[in-house]
Amino acid sequence: MSGGGDGAGLARALDQAAANKASAIISFGVAGGLAPGLASGAALVARSIVAEDGQRYYGDPKWSRRLSTALGGAPIVDMAGVDAPVVDHATKHALHLRTGAFAVDMESHIAARVAAAHGLPFAAFRVVADPAERRLPHAALVGMQADGSLALGAVARSLLRDPRQVPQLLQAALDARAAFTALLRGRKMLVGALGFTEFRELVLDLPPEDVIGRSLPV
Repeated sequence: MSGGGDGAGLARALDQAAANKASAIISFGVAGGLAPGLASGAALVARSIVAEDGQRYYGDPKWSRRLSTALGGAPIVDMAGVDAPVVDHATKHALHLRTGAFAVDMESHIAARVAAAHGLPFAAFRVVADPAERRLPHAALVGMQADGSLALGAVARSLLRDPRQVPQLLQAALDARAAFTALLRGRKMLVGALGFTEFRELVLDLPPEDVIGRSLPV
């Protein structure tokens, strides 16, 4: 389950799911790359999630192995969980050195925390959207709303203030498209391998469009 950047809403939804006798919690979505050399679209499975307070939440080994196998041998690595975007190379590099994490996202630590509180198995599957070497432009950050939709007005205003962002924004769009294509491919691979007949309820943060407004494949 993922929350599109709405951490409080995600925590509430997960608590409700756990109260309704969920059997496990899987965090599913995109992430920022922290380790050098990870390209956009690279699929990763969490060995553990390191939160900003230093707390480390381990994925259930059996679930993690099942995810990795279902995804064609996706690497099982440590990931970081944060409450605000990590956008520039220097900050990504520092987080990688401090935590050993290969990727970072804004939901997995919340999902892991709820799973631990309810004694549920936890796993995370994440796809790299912005490689460690990239800096996300301001227009890309303000363009994504909490529900995953695109705020075209905010993007336009940001570009008007600083047109030099255009090449970075176009690169971010290409990276995002590669990531969401890989994420949707992974969803299809997991449906059969894990025995789900319907996976849509787990995919709460997939926007219908990429960051420049083109339709994404479903």
